[in-house]
Amino acid sequence: MPADFDLAIVGSGFAGSLLAMIARRMGLSVLLVERGHHPRFAIGESSTPLSNLWLEILADRYDLPRLRPLAQWGTWQATYPRLGCGLKRGFSYFHHRAGEPWRGQVDRADQLLVAASPNDAVADTHWFRPDFDAFLVEEAIRLGTDYRDRTDLTSCEPGPCGVRLEGRSGGREFRAVAGFLVDASGPRGFLHRALGIPEASFDDFPRTRALFSHFTDVGRWADDQPVLSGAPFPADDAALHHTFEGGWMWVLRFNNGITSAGFAETVPDGPGREAVPDPDPAACWCGFLERFPSIGRQFAAAKPIRPWMRTDPLAFRTSRCVGPRWAQLPMAAGFVDPLFSTGFVLSLLGIERLARVLETGCGEAALAAYETETLADLDATARLIGGAYRVLGDPEAFEALTMLYFASASFSETALRLGNPGLAPGFLLRSHPRIAPAVRTLLSEAGRRPAIEWSARVAEAIEPINVAGLCDPAKGHWYGVEANDLRAGAAKLESTPEAIGAMLRSCGL
Repeated sequence: MPADFDLAIVGSGFAGSLLAMIARRMGLSVLLVERGHHPRFAIGESSTPLSNLWLEILADRYDLPRLRPLAQWGTWQATYPRLGCGLKRGFSYFHHRAGEPWRGQVDRADQLLVAASPNDAVADTHWFRPDFDAFLVEEAIRLGTDYRDRTDLTSCEPGPCGVRLEGRSGGREFRAVAGFLVDASGPRGFLHRALGIPEASFDDFPRTRALFSHFTDVGRWADDQPVLSGAPFPADDAALHHTFEGGWMWVLRFNNGITSAGFAETVPDGPGREAVPDPDPAACWCGFLERFPSIGRQFAAAKPIRPWMRTDPLAFRTSRCVGPRWAQLPMAAGFVDPLFSTGFVLSLLGIERLARVLETGCGEAALAAYETETLADLDATARLIGGAYRVLGDPEAFEALTMLYFASASFSETALRLGNPGLAPGFLLRSHPRIAPAVRTLLSEAGRRPAIEWSARVAEAIEPINVAGLCDPAKGHWYGVEANDLRAGAAKLESTPEAIGAMLRSCGL
């Protein structure tokens, strides 16, 4: 049967809508199907320098200039001031012990601040997804995408000539045939259910759950902590994390008075667990705030403005993410944890790879390579975050583990901006011949070796890619963005201080 569309995409979150725009720029006819409607709540809200760089790359490569301003706080505010957004200058972490107030140690050993930008103008952002996703859907429609919302798909049948979709839309039967189908509907989404794709599991990863919502009237953490005076950036204008034994909390502020907040933690797993009734979400939230009195003060006046969301288990991995005439984007293929804000960059990497697959005709070899890369990215992320969960109760070991992430991310971003992506193969350098084996060993040992010894080995392992002045005791757990660190690391990037300076000027620095 001839296809009605070259491409059908199920799920109109930011990833599905962005891929629809790219496909339209390729000249493909596109059907974008959404079960709900916009604006709508979505989790996953914090960008990073690497994700913003990939957004820039895709916008430039596929002639999407209206997306380019969304890659930085300054240009976003100047171009789209009415789209909800949060200022993210970096990552801030504060370690808590249950039942005790956070006091702030003199040596700052119970905190960690890592800047991602030197000023607000070029800073990262938190995406207020109800606004952001709705904007991208409108852009996809403007470029000629056929958009159908409030459409409940009940089946799909891949065949030699295309994929037949059936369901109901607007109270009527819905049928369409597409030459290729992409699932952008999220973990355990449409194709997972429709095709009965088996789940797999991440090696050595704990069972975790999360509870979260959006709030108003959330206090600013730094306003109650005079010990943070002189920090390299305001701790609240960041991805603010509260860490504790077995879990962590995120606090992301938007410029519309709304704050995204929630916590993720490990949970017992084994026989009999399912027989224990789930606690009421509101009671669970109140119990959490009672466990950590300083966080309780920050949220003393906070009001949830939407129903509680609970995810248990939090992590998910599919056993396969491609098939004849179909593929899943990374967020449909798996989800690990939002601890290091990896979700956006994983999605954008997947979009970039899948766009190239579409450009070359969706051949079997290209799809197999896409699957290998996608699942390898998810597995690398799970190794990092699995190690982090084992050391969340130990600030020294946790800080050392974060250096593995920040070193690989900053090195990868700089290599890309210098036009030498081959220096940083794979997300988190998972394919780097020298760095990857050392990192895998270190992550397998996280929480299983003395923290002092293990931290020293981390500093040694990242030295060849440390271009951000990390692991420096003189910085006292506060890491700003310093151009001199990049210039000093020029040789590690097969570059020169002069070339680094030119790159920084091209970025507006």
